[in-house]
Amino acid sequence: MNNLILPPATIGIIGGGQLGQMLALAAKPLGYRVIVLDPTPNAPAGQVADEQIIASYDDAAALRVLAQRVDVLTYEFENVDLMTLKDLGNLTPLPQGTELLAITKNRLAEKSFIKNLGLPVTNFAEVKNVIDLDAAVQQVGLPAILKTVEGGYDGHGQWDIPDRDALAELVAHWDDSIEDTLILEHRIAFDFEISVMVTTDGNDDIRIWPMTQNEHHSHILRTSIAQTNPNQKQLQKVQDIAKTIATAFGLKGVLGIEMFVQGNDIYINELAPRPHNSGHLTIEGTNISQFEGHIRSIVGLPIPEIQLQAPAMMLNLLGDKLTRARNDLVTHPEWHFHDYSKAEIKPLRKMGHITVVGDTDIQALKEWEMENHGD
Repeated sequence: MNNLILPPATIGIIGGGQLGQMLALAAKPLGYRVIVLDPTPNAPAGQVADEQIIASYDDAAALRVLAQRVDVLTYEFENVDLMTLKDLGNLTPLPQGTELLAITKNRLAEKSFIKNLGLPVTNFAEVKNVIDLDAAVQQVGLPAILKTVEGGYDGHGQWDIPDRDALAELVAHWDDSIEDTLILEHRIAFDFEISVMVTTDGNDDIRIWPMTQNEHHSHILRTSIAQTNPNQKQLQKVQDIAKTIATAFGLKGVLGIEMFVQGNDIYINELAPRPHNSGHLTIEGTNISQFEGHIRSIVGLPIPEIQLQAPAMMLNLLGDKLTRARNDLVTHPEWHFHDYSKAEIKPLRKMGHITVVGDTDIQALKEWEMENHGD
Protein backbone atom coordinates (compact mmCIF):
# COMPACT_ATOMS: atom_id res chain seq x y z
CA MET A 1 0.00 0.00 0.00
CA ASN A 2 1.25 3.50 -0.83
CA ASN A 3 1.64 5.82 2.18
CA LEU A 4 -0.93 3.87 4.17
CA ILE A 5 -2.66 5.81 6.96
CA LEU A 6 -4.84 3.54 9.09
CA PRO A 7 -7.57 4.44 11.61
CA PRO A 8 -7.81 5.88 14.20
CA ALA A 9 -5.72 8.50 12.39
CA THR A 10 -7.10 12.03 12.03
CA ILE A 11 -8.16 13.50 8.68
CA GLY A 12 -8.15 17.29 8.26
CA ILE A 13 -10.62 18.84 5.81
CA ILE A 14 -10.23 22.44 4.63
CA GLY A 15 -13.82 23.54 4.04
CA GLY A 16 -16.92 22.79 6.04
CA GLY A 17 -19.73 22.78 3.48
CA GLN A 18 -21.83 19.87 2.28
CA LEU A 19 -18.93 18.17 0.50
CA GLY A 20 -16.91 18.30 3.70
CA GLN A 21 -19.94 16.99 5.59
CA MET A 22 -20.29 13.98 3.31
CA LEU A 23 -16.53 13.34 3.41
CA ALA A 24 -16.66 13.33 7.22
CA LEU A 25 -19.69 11.02 7.18
CA ALA A 26 -17.72 8.62 4.97
CA ALA A 27 -14.59 8.77 7.12
CA LYS A 28 -16.21 8.16 10.51
CA PRO A 29 -17.49 4.58 9.91
CA LEU A 30 -13.98 3.64 8.77
CA GLY A 31 -12.73 4.68 12.20
CA TYR A 32 -11.01 7.97 11.37
CA ARG A 33 -11.23 11.14 13.41
CA VAL A 34 -12.08 14.28 11.46
CA ILE A 35 -11.21 17.94 12.07
CA VAL A 36 -12.57 20.56 9.68
CA LEU A 37 -11.64 24.21 9.22
CA ASP A 38 -14.36 26.62 8.16
CA PRO A 39 -15.15 30.26 9.04
CA THR A 40 -18.85 29.59 9.69
CA PRO A 41 -19.65 28.37 13.21
CA ASN A 42 -21.48 25.04 13.22
CA ALA A 43 -20.82 24.57 9.51
CA PRO A 44 -22.42 21.51 7.87
CA ALA A 45 -19.20 19.48 8.12
CA GLY A 46 -18.51 20.77 11.63
CA GLN A 47 -21.83 19.30 12.79
CA VAL A 48 -20.67 15.74 12.03
CA ALA A 49 -16.90 16.01 12.51
CA ASP A 50 -15.05 15.43 15.77
CA GLU A 51 -14.03 19.06 15.84
CA GLN A 52 -14.25 22.30 13.87
CA ILE A 53 -11.64 25.02 13.81
CA ILE A 54 -13.49 28.27 13.16
CA ALA A 55 -11.17 30.38 11.02
CA SER A 56 -11.05 31.95 7.57
CA TYR A 57 -9.39 30.11 4.71
CA ASP A 58 -6.64 32.72 4.51
CA ASP A 59 -5.76 32.40 8.21
CA ALA A 60 -2.30 30.87 7.79
CA ALA A 61 -1.81 30.36 11.54
CA ALA A 62 -5.10 28.47 11.92
CA LEU A 63 -4.34 26.33 8.86
CA ARG A 64 -0.97 25.45 10.35
CA VAL A 65 -2.67 24.41 13.58
CA LEU A 66 -4.99 22.16 11.55
CA ALA A 67 -2.07 20.61 9.66
CA GLN A 68 -0.13 19.97 12.88
CA ARG A 69 -3.08 18.19 14.50
CA VAL A 70 -3.95 15.77 11.68
CA ASP A 71 -2.32 12.80 9.97
CA VAL A 72 -3.48 13.65 6.45
CA LEU A 73 -4.98 16.76 4.86
CA THR A 74 -7.53 17.27 2.11
CA TYR A 75 -9.76 20.07 0.80
CA GLU A 76 -13.38 20.24 -0.34
CA PHE A 77 -13.21 23.27 -2.64
CA GLU A 78 -10.77 24.94 -5.03
CA ASN A 79 -10.34 28.43 -3.60
CA VAL A 80 -7.46 27.62 -1.27
CA ASP A 81 -4.27 29.69 -1.45
CA LEU A 82 -1.70 27.56 -3.25
CA MET A 83 1.38 28.80 -1.40
CA THR A 84 -0.28 28.25 1.96
CA LEU A 85 -1.37 24.77 0.89
CA LYS A 86 2.15 23.95 -0.26
CA ASP A 87 3.51 25.00 3.15
CA LEU A 88 0.94 22.80 4.89
CA GLY A 89 2.12 19.87 2.79
CA ASN A 90 5.49 20.19 4.54
CA LEU A 91 3.78 19.67 7.91
CA THR A 92 1.51 16.74 7.11
CA PRO A 93 0.74 14.53 4.09
CA LEU A 94 -1.31 16.23 1.36
CA PRO A 95 -1.87 13.35 -1.08
CA GLN A 96 -3.63 15.49 -3.70
CA GLY A 97 -0.62 17.80 -3.84
CA THR A 98 -0.83 21.29 -5.26
CA GLU A 99 -0.32 20.76 -9.01
CA LEU A 100 -3.84 19.39 -9.41
CA LEU A 101 -5.30 22.42 -7.66
CA ALA A 102 -3.07 24.90 -9.50
CA ILE A 103 -4.26 23.61 -12.86
CA THR A 104 -7.94 23.09 -12.08
CA LYS A 105 -8.48 26.44 -10.34
CA ASN A 106 -7.33 28.29 -13.48
CA ARG A 107 -9.59 27.71 -16.49
CA LEU A 108 -6.90 28.70 -18.99
CA ALA A 109 -4.33 26.35 -17.45
CA GLU A 110 -6.95 23.60 -17.23
CA LYS A 111 -8.03 23.85 -20.86
CA SER A 112 -4.39 23.98 -22.01
CA PHE A 113 -3.53 20.94 -19.87
CA ILE A 114 -6.40 18.91 -21.33
CA LYS A 115 -5.59 19.98 -24.89
CA ASN A 116 -1.92 19.06 -24.43
CA LEU A 117 -3.00 15.54 -23.43
CA GLY A 118 -4.63 15.24 -26.84
CA LEU A 119 -8.11 15.21 -25.32
CA PRO A 120 -11.07 17.07 -26.86
CA VAL A 121 -11.98 20.57 -25.71
CA THR A 122 -13.89 23.35 -27.43
CA ASN A 123 -11.92 26.20 -29.01
CA PHE A 124 -10.67 28.73 -26.48
CA ALA A 125 -8.49 31.84 -26.31
CA GLU A 126 -6.91 34.03 -23.66
CA VAL A 127 -8.37 37.52 -23.19
CA LYS A 128 -6.19 39.96 -21.23
CA ASN A 129 -8.31 43.05 -21.85
CA VAL A 130 -11.22 44.35 -23.90
CA ILE A 131 -8.88 45.07 -26.83
CA ASP A 132 -8.10 41.34 -27.09
CA LEU A 133 -11.74 40.37 -27.16
CA ASP A 134 -12.45 40.93 -30.85
CA ALA A 135 -9.35 38.99 -31.92
CA ALA A 136 -10.31 36.19 -29.55
CA VAL A 137 -13.80 36.05 -31.09
CA GLN A 138 -12.20 35.78 -34.54
CA GLN A 139 -10.16 32.82 -33.29
CA VAL A 140 -12.84 31.02 -31.26
CA GLY A 141 -16.00 31.87 -33.18
CA LEU A 142 -19.52 32.68 -32.01
CA PRO A 143 -21.53 31.85 -30.02
CA ALA A 144 -19.07 32.00 -27.15
CA ILE A 145 -18.85 32.42 -23.39
CA LEU A 146 -16.41 34.78 -21.70
CA LYS A 147 -15.34 33.59 -18.26
CA THR A 148 -13.11 34.68 -15.44
CA VAL A 149 -10.02 32.48 -15.32
CA GLU A 150 -10.31 31.93 -11.58
CA GLY A 151 -13.28 31.92 -9.20
CA GLY A 152 -16.84 31.96 -10.40
CA TYR A 153 -19.35 29.18 -9.94
CA ASP A 154 -22.95 28.32 -10.85
CA GLY A 155 -22.89 30.89 -13.67
CA HIS A 156 -21.15 33.70 -11.76
CA GLY A 157 -18.23 35.36 -13.56
CA GLN A 158 -19.57 34.49 -17.03
CA TRP A 159 -20.80 36.55 -19.98
CA ASP A 160 -22.78 34.94 -22.78
CA ILE A 161 -21.93 36.21 -26.29
CA PRO A 162 -24.41 34.62 -28.71
CA ASP A 163 -23.76 36.99 -31.64
CA ARG A 164 -22.03 40.16 -32.86
CA ASP A 165 -24.72 42.41 -31.37
CA ALA A 166 -24.12 40.90 -27.93
CA LEU A 167 -20.37 41.36 -28.41
CA ALA A 168 -20.83 45.04 -29.27
CA GLU A 169 -23.07 45.49 -26.22
CA LEU A 170 -20.52 43.85 -23.94
CA VAL A 171 -17.68 46.01 -25.28
CA ALA A 172 -19.78 49.18 -25.01
CA HIS A 173 -20.55 48.49 -21.36
CA TRP A 174 -17.22 46.91 -20.44
CA ASP A 175 -16.56 46.93 -16.71
CA ASP A 176 -13.17 48.63 -16.31
CA SER A 177 -12.79 46.99 -12.91
CA ILE A 178 -12.19 43.67 -14.69
CA GLU A 179 -8.41 43.50 -14.64
CA ASP A 180 -7.84 39.75 -14.46
CA THR A 181 -7.13 37.52 -17.43
CA LEU A 182 -10.27 35.99 -18.95
CA ILE A 183 -10.91 33.01 -21.20
CA LEU A 184 -13.21 32.96 -24.21
CA GLU A 185 -14.68 29.54 -24.99
CA HIS A 186 -16.70 28.54 -28.02
CA ARG A 187 -20.22 27.54 -26.94
CA ILE A 188 -21.20 24.36 -28.72
CA ALA A 189 -24.78 23.25 -29.25
CA PHE A 190 -24.41 20.10 -27.17
CA ASP A 191 -27.07 17.43 -26.79
CA PHE A 192 -26.56 16.97 -23.04
CA GLU A 193 -23.94 17.13 -20.29
CA ILE A 194 -22.37 14.10 -18.65
CA SER A 195 -19.87 13.72 -15.85
CA VAL A 196 -17.79 11.02 -14.23
CA MET A 197 -15.79 10.69 -11.02
CA VAL A 198 -12.38 9.02 -10.99
CA THR A 199 -9.69 8.26 -8.43
CA THR A 200 -6.65 6.06 -7.85
CA ASP A 201 -6.54 3.80 -4.80
CA GLY A 202 -3.73 2.65 -2.51
CA ASN A 203 -2.70 -0.02 -5.03
CA ASP A 204 -2.55 2.55 -7.84
CA ASP A 205 -5.63 1.02 -9.45
CA ILE A 206 -7.81 3.55 -11.26
CA ARG A 207 -11.44 3.46 -10.14
CA ILE A 208 -14.20 5.12 -12.17
CA TRP A 209 -17.75 5.77 -10.99
CA PRO A 210 -20.77 5.44 -13.30
CA MET A 211 -21.31 8.11 -15.91
CA THR A 212 -24.16 10.48 -15.06
CA GLN A 213 -26.32 12.60 -17.33
CA ASN A 214 -26.89 16.05 -15.85
CA GLU A 215 -29.52 18.74 -16.24
CA HIS A 216 -28.93 22.38 -15.32
CA HIS A 217 -31.21 25.37 -14.86
CA SER A 218 -29.76 28.89 -14.54
CA HIS A 219 -26.25 27.36 -14.65
CA ILE A 220 -26.97 25.32 -11.50
CA LEU A 221 -27.12 21.53 -11.48
CA ARG A 222 -30.65 20.27 -10.81
CA THR A 223 -30.56 16.53 -11.57
CA SER A 224 -28.08 13.73 -12.28
CA ILE A 225 -29.07 10.27 -13.47
CA ALA A 226 -26.91 7.15 -13.78
CA GLN A 227 -28.14 4.26 -15.91
CA THR A 228 -27.16 0.59 -15.73
CA ASN A 229 -27.21 0.33 -19.55
CA PRO A 230 -25.27 3.36 -20.84
CA ASN A 231 -24.19 3.82 -24.45
CA GLN A 232 -21.13 1.57 -24.58
CA LYS A 233 -19.17 3.58 -27.19
CA GLN A 234 -19.81 6.74 -25.19
CA LEU A 235 -18.84 4.99 -21.95
CA GLN A 236 -15.58 3.73 -23.44
CA LYS A 237 -14.63 7.25 -24.55
CA VAL A 238 -15.44 8.63 -21.10
CA GLN A 239 -13.45 5.95 -19.31
CA ASP A 240 -10.46 6.49 -21.61
CA ILE A 241 -10.62 10.22 -20.86
CA ALA A 242 -10.80 9.57 -17.11
CA LYS A 243 -7.88 7.14 -17.18
CA THR A 244 -5.73 9.52 -19.24
CA ILE A 245 -6.33 12.46 -16.90
CA ALA A 246 -5.91 10.38 -13.71
CA THR A 247 -2.60 9.00 -14.99
CA ALA A 248 -1.34 12.43 -16.07
CA PHE A 249 -2.01 13.89 -12.62
CA GLY A 250 -0.80 10.87 -10.64
CA LEU A 251 -4.21 11.36 -9.10
CA LYS A 252 -5.03 10.96 -5.42
CA GLY A 253 -8.48 11.86 -4.17
CA VAL A 254 -11.57 12.09 -6.37
CA LEU A 255 -11.60 14.16 -9.55
CA GLY A 256 -14.86 15.17 -11.24
CA ILE A 257 -14.87 15.52 -15.04
CA GLU A 258 -17.71 17.42 -16.72
CA MET A 259 -18.24 16.79 -20.43
CA PHE A 260 -20.53 17.83 -23.27
CA VAL A 261 -21.97 15.29 -25.70
CA GLN A 262 -22.60 16.44 -29.27
CA GLY A 263 -23.65 13.57 -31.50
CA ASN A 264 -20.80 11.06 -31.39
CA ASP A 265 -18.35 13.61 -30.01
CA ILE A 266 -17.45 14.35 -26.41
CA TYR A 267 -15.83 17.61 -25.23
CA ILE A 268 -14.36 18.11 -21.78
CA ASN A 269 -15.83 21.17 -20.09
CA GLU A 270 -14.37 21.37 -16.57
CA LEU A 271 -12.43 19.44 -13.96
CA ALA A 272 -13.19 19.50 -10.22
CA PRO A 273 -10.36 18.34 -7.91
CA ARG A 274 -12.75 16.95 -5.29
CA PRO A 275 -16.03 15.07 -5.03
CA HIS A 276 -18.64 16.62 -7.29
CA ASN A 277 -22.33 17.45 -6.99
CA SER A 278 -23.25 15.09 -9.84
CA GLY A 279 -21.68 12.19 -7.93
CA HIS A 280 -23.90 12.47 -4.86
CA LEU A 281 -26.09 9.62 -6.09
CA THR A 282 -23.15 7.26 -5.51
CA ILE A 283 -23.88 7.32 -1.75
CA GLU A 284 -26.88 5.05 -2.28
CA GLY A 285 -26.38 4.02 -5.91
CA THR A 286 -22.96 2.35 -5.85
CA ASN A 287 -21.12 -0.08 -3.60
CA ILE A 288 -18.53 2.60 -2.70
CA SER A 289 -19.55 6.27 -2.75
CA GLN A 290 -17.39 8.97 -4.26
CA PHE A 291 -16.85 10.25 -0.71
CA GLU A 292 -15.63 6.95 0.70
CA GLY A 293 -13.55 6.56 -2.46
CA HIS A 294 -11.93 9.95 -1.81
CA ILE A 295 -11.13 9.01 1.79
CA ARG A 296 -9.77 5.59 0.80
CA SER A 297 -7.61 7.16 -1.89
CA ILE A 298 -5.96 9.79 0.34
CA VAL A 299 -5.23 7.30 3.16
CA GLY A 300 -3.90 4.64 0.78
CA LEU A 301 -6.61 1.99 1.14
CA PRO A 302 -7.73 -0.24 -1.74
CA ILE A 303 -11.04 0.42 -3.51
CA PRO A 304 -13.02 -2.41 -5.13
CA GLU A 305 -14.35 -2.12 -8.66
CA ILE A 306 -17.20 0.40 -8.60
CA GLN A 307 -20.61 -1.11 -9.32
CA LEU A 308 -23.93 0.64 -9.90
CA GLN A 309 -26.59 -1.35 -8.05
CA ALA A 310 -29.55 -0.03 -10.11
CA PRO A 311 -30.47 3.13 -12.04
CA ALA A 312 -30.21 6.10 -9.69
CA MET A 313 -31.18 9.79 -9.70
CA MET A 314 -30.10 12.75 -7.61
CA LEU A 315 -32.19 15.92 -7.29
CA ASN A 316 -30.66 19.06 -5.82
CA LEU A 317 -32.85 20.87 -3.31
CA LEU A 318 -32.29 24.54 -4.03
CA GLY A 319 -33.53 27.30 -1.78
CA ASP A 320 -36.99 26.82 -0.30
CA LYS A 321 -37.48 23.54 -2.17
CA LEU A 322 -35.80 22.01 0.90
CA THR A 323 -38.80 23.06 3.03
CA ARG A 324 -41.25 21.53 0.57
CA ALA A 325 -39.23 18.30 0.52
CA ARG A 326 -39.15 18.18 4.33
CA ASN A 327 -42.92 18.48 4.41
CA ASP A 328 -43.30 15.71 1.81
CA LEU A 329 -41.01 13.25 3.56
CA VAL A 330 -44.03 11.66 5.19
CA THR A 331 -45.37 10.50 1.81
CA HIS A 332 -42.06 9.45 0.22
CA PRO A 333 -40.45 6.58 2.11
CA GLU A 334 -38.40 5.77 -1.02
CA TRP A 335 -36.40 9.01 -0.75
CA HIS A 336 -32.83 9.01 0.50
CA PHE A 337 -33.04 12.49 1.97
CA HIS A 338 -29.96 14.62 2.63
CA ASP A 339 -30.40 17.90 4.51
CA TYR A 340 -27.12 19.84 4.71
CA SER A 341 -28.37 21.71 7.80
CA LYS A 342 -27.21 25.10 6.59
CA ALA A 343 -28.10 27.95 8.88
CA GLU A 344 -30.03 30.01 6.33
CA ILE A 345 -32.17 29.13 3.32
CA LYS A 346 -31.36 31.36 0.34
CA PRO A 347 -32.80 31.31 -3.20
CA LEU A 348 -30.90 28.92 -5.53
CA ARG A 349 -28.59 27.89 -2.68
CA LYS A 350 -27.86 24.15 -2.48
CA MET A 351 -29.63 23.16 0.74
CA GLY A 352 -29.78 19.40 0.34
CA HIS A 353 -30.52 16.62 -2.13
CA ILE A 354 -32.70 13.58 -2.68
CA THR A 355 -31.50 10.33 -4.22
CA VAL A 356 -33.73 7.49 -5.41
CA VAL A 357 -32.77 4.10 -6.80
CA GLY A 358 -34.78 2.18 -9.41
CA ASP A 359 -36.75 3.23 -12.50
CA THR A 360 -40.12 3.50 -10.73
CA ASP A 361 -38.79 5.79 -8.01
CA ILE A 362 -36.85 7.85 -10.58
CA GLN A 363 -40.07 8.53 -12.49
CA ALA A 364 -41.84 9.50 -9.27
CA LEU A 365 -39.06 11.91 -8.31
CA LYS A 366 -39.14 13.50 -11.77
CA GLU A 367 -42.86 14.09 -11.31
CA TRP A 368 -42.32 15.61 -7.86
CA GLU A 369 -39.65 17.89 -9.35
CA MET A 370 -42.06 19.07 -12.07
CA GLU A 371 -44.71 19.85 -9.45
CA ASN A 372 -42.21 21.74 -7.30
CA HIS A 373 -40.10 23.35 -10.00
CA GLY A 374 -39.97 26.83 -8.48
CA ASP A 375 -37.45 27.83 -5.85
